Amino acid sequence: MPQLPRAVFAMNPVHLPELFPPRLMTRLRSLAGIDPTLVVRDFGDPDVAGALAEAEVLITGWGCPPVDTDALTAAPRLRTLLHAGGSVRDWVGEAVWERGIAVSSAVGANALPVAEFTLASILLAGKDAFRLRERFRAEHVFPATGDHSSVGNVGRRVGIIGASRVGRRVLELLRPFDFAVSLYDPYVDASEAADLGAVPLPLDELLRTADIVSLHAPDTPETYRILDARRLALIPDGGVLVNTSRGALVEPAALQHELVSGRISAVLDVTEPEPLPADSPLYGLPNAFLTPHIAGSLGNELERLGRTVVDELALLGAGLPLAHVVRRADLVNSA
Repeated sequence: MPQLPRAVFAMNPVHLPELFPPRLMTRLRSLAGIDPTLVVRDFGDPDVAGALAEAEVLITGWGCPPVDTDALTAAPRLRTLLHAGGSVRDWVGEAVWERGIAVSSAVGANALPVAEFTLASILLAGKDAFRLRERFRAEHVFPATGDHSSVGNVGRRVGIIGASRVGRRVLELLRPFDFAVSLYDPYVDASEAADLGAVPLPLDELLRTADIVSLHAPDTPETYRILDARRLALIPDGGVLVNTSRGALVEPAALQHELVSGRISAVLDVTEPEPLPADSPLYGLPNAFLTPHIAGSLGNELERLGRTVVDELALLGAGLPLAHVVRRADLVNSA
């Protein structure tokens, strides 16, 4: 019988039972030699040195320390890194790619709830549900009178910024609805955009012509403050900005100005800073719907990330290629 690969967990241990509940942990242990009570928080910790020295597989998650040269020195036999979370951009160091270690991530699985949250936000925004809820709470009457000609999702113009994993899943989920969908992504040509069900547009034109703008670009130097004061001003009066990506993509002061003025609305699962200061006016605005970074995997959705890792271990044990490999070049346009 072939010997099981030696594996070690590296993450905040609070996430371990959420990612790998008992039945999934049992399956994991049938595929790798691993101590479920040992979770690395510091690659220099002498108490974990022996396990790291033997480790061929590193199973990581939120709270994993940077996997850099020092980490690889502590784990000389490491050949595979399986991440039970989203992007590995911020903590997998260049040494990992230089050594040729195979990296796999559950980023695709983590994209699913973000896309679902985004779809729900777009549909509710199109029905003007956020504003009408505030009116209902204040007046305790149905909005039976008044002009509701702008309410509804038939022909609603939706602009997607970024064909990342989340962005592509959102585009897929939008297909059954009567939306007019546009896409801005400098890495996607017209043919691919059409295959995704969207009309490719320059960013400024997308902003000028969309009723609802949804951000799905990665947080990179190129996308930092991609929506500044000038570009936010291009969104039509009454438009809605949905951000489930990163707060750094939007100029905070400019967004606050637009929202305080009441000219546009926003659904913000992410902000900058995060969380907002306690005295931020956005908390009390009827046109700002704030959630505490919940679009990604939470609760029972976390097991899906762990299951992705365990499925990768099964492929590894069978000598088959990993299904969710991350390459250095992939990180340029992923989220």
